[in-house]
Amino acid sequence: MQQSTNMYRIFAVLAATGLLSVWPALSSANTASPGRVPLSPETTTIVWQDPGTVEELDFIAGPGKKAPTPPFTFLEESHSGSNPKVKVKDANDNTWHVKWGDEVNAEVFATRIVWAAGYFVEPSYFIASGRIEGARGLGRAKKYLKSDGSFTDARFERHKNKGATVLDGDKGWRWDQNPLVGTPELNGLKVMMMLTSNWDNKDVRDHGRGSNTAILEYQDGDRLERRYMVTDWGGSMGKWGGVMGREKWDAKGYEKQTPDFIKGVDHGVVNFGYSGQHTGSFKEGIKVSDVKWLMNYVGRITDQQLRDGLKASGATPDEVETFTRAVRARIEQMRKL
Repeated sequence: MQQSTNMYRIFAVLAATGLLSVWPALSSANTASPGRVPLSPETTTIVWQDPGTVEELDFIAGPGKKAPTPPFTFLEESHSGSNPKVKVKDANDNTWHVKWGDEVNAEVFATRIVWAAGYFVEPSYFIASGRIEGARGLGRAKKYLKSDGSFTDARFERHKNKGATVLDGDKGWRWDQNPLVGTPELNGLKVMMMLTSNWDNKDVRDHGRGSNTAILEYQDGDRLERRYMVTDWGGSMGKWGGVMGREKWDAKGYEKQTPDFIKGVDHGVVNFGYSGQHTGSFKEGIKVSDVKWLMNYVGRITDQQLRDGLKASGATPDEVETFTRAVRARIEQMRKL
């Protein structure tokens, strides 16, 4: 009885403060079920926010609304991850993490379609060419920067986490054990991973290889908000599969696997063809109702937005048309459910 009374009190507070949009996540987080990690009533956990009028979102400007502005000044080189990276400041004193390699195009486009669905991403931009002043003492990045600091085909990512504490390591999250397990919002994020063929779904179980999940924690008086997000979308827009079969940014491979995106439905549960770093528990238990909820947002993305996002990601004309056709086909498979 006491627990029920407390829950009604929480509901009343949420109603009074306009936070009912996060009530489903809060209530489910405190419900005992496999995989769910309970939190205190003062902690709100979210993985999604309403993106607004999806069909009017600017896929060129993207979630950051403003691309990096030259000149770029070198700060330091980062030695983490599988691709070379440096940190720079732009003309507006914004800090950007610059990356080269085979993940550049995929990450820029995938974050746009995921952002349009309402999920948290780091703003990313494709810069076809530029120059970084003062670059020195380089290791892996030396391959991509000429002696005068000029470069081509780079991804600039801005970490806009003002007022947030980034929880990582053992305080991060895993797909099968977190306060949002079983909710449409988390299952929708899993579908977005599969829609973009992002096979690199590592989480905090993969200590040696690094996790691609993070929690941003915001303190607002007595209320603590934790935003769950995927931080790396570079392993996407290609082919899912095992180590020898998966690819990044492969338009033809992506299109070839599209007929197997959704393989069928069994008692209201969707069977996806996806495989990745974690497969079984990751894609199991996603209901038709979860896909229907997600289609309220993904289903409103237009072909022109897809083309704009692909062009802004450095796609060739052939890649633009192939990816647009294949992404639309996957969305239509979801719509038919």
